[in-house]
Amino acid sequence: MTTEVMLPSTSASPTARQVWTRARGIALAVVLLLAAAVVIAVIRSDTRHGELDPRSVDPYGSRAVAELLADRGVSTRVVTTLDGARAAAAPDTTLLVALPDLLTHRQQAKLHSATAHSGGRTVLIAPGSSSVEKLAPGVTADPATSLDSMLSPDCQLPAARRAGTADTGGIRYTTTRLGADECYRSERLATLLRIPETSGDGDTVVLGAPDILFNERLDKEGNASLALQLLGSRPHLVWYLPTLSDSSATDTGDEKGFFDLVPSGWLWGTLQLFVAAALAAFWRARRLGPLVPEKLPVAIRASETVEGRARLYRKANARDRAAAALRSTTRTRLAPLVGVPAAQAHAPEALLPALSAHLHSDGQTLNSLLFGPPPSDDAALIALADQLDALEREVRRP
Repeated sequence: MTTEVMLPSTSASPTARQVWTRARGIALAVVLLLAAAVVIAVIRSDTRHGELDPRSVDPYGSRAVAELLADRGVSTRVVTTLDGARAAAAPDTTLLVALPDLLTHRQQAKLHSATAHSGGRTVLIAPGSSSVEKLAPGVTADPATSLDSMLSPDCQLPAARRAGTADTGGIRYTTTRLGADECYRSERLATLLRIPETSGDGDTVVLGAPDILFNERLDKEGNASLALQLLGSRPHLVWYLPTLSDSSATDTGDEKGFFDLVPSGWLWGTLQLFVAAALAAFWRARRLGPLVPEKLPVAIRASETVEGRARLYRKANARDRAAAALRSTTRTRLAPLVGVPAAQAHAPEALLPALSAHLHSDGQTLNSLLFGPPPSDDAALIALADQLDALEREVRRP
């Protein structure tokens, strides 16, 4: 029958309470971060459902403007593929591209080739710098957006002059195209452009913000008037809602890398987590600068220190280091007893002959005891400690 000996806990074995005290700050920060992420995701999913969809009655949908256009005899049809949008380009049709930035460069080039000389109207809703250059050559998006949302027309375009002040503040544009109407300026840059075709009656309208099409913003200022005039100039309106499921988006001619396919929100979230982890590591890390000696509040007995260090050696199975420490200490104490300088206490050629002459014993046995290999198990380590104690007592004996 064997009895397991339970060693008392030491400073090397923190208790569960100590672990919780150290980790609760980081755990609380992680929980708050996850809760905030969930809340933001829920809010965004609720408020942006059906954005710019003429079938949606949500605040950011566009069902209201579609109903008003229907009352004026303009039919509205939704397409979600590039082929459907290209086929709809015609002189009697207004093609509205709701999310131009979702299109790949190859899709944008194909769409522009279909609409450039169609004779109809193409309306681009808040295209960014890369998409507007493909869909409306000669137009450049300014990096800084408008700080004002409600702007006055300040141009000769009849539709804008009749509508008056409208909620067009957003992306601002400049153009090198001759004959273009630049309306609703913000700091001298237009948020609405109408670019006529070089031949025929068609044109392209670039709108810097989608607000005039939202259900909840349609009744503000001249939003409804401007939206109806821009979208109701032809008897047919084709509302193009690009989707990632469109087969033309996976065309091998416009390959995308892994980071291009990851939504921007995930990239920003990962960056925020990295910054938070770096701040937490800096907060918990040892302060920079030299070590400052500090008096202990209580006296610690030497035996406790020795015992704690021995337990660390045992936990790591460091018998070699323990044996080396025992042998080194013994050699240091024996050297002055046999007349060997302290500087040569660890040199076998100096210490062993002096010990052999003093004890009249075999030098080979002393060499194995003081400079031999590390013990193979705990029993051998204990036997080594006993033999070293016996050797020191023998040397000290008068």
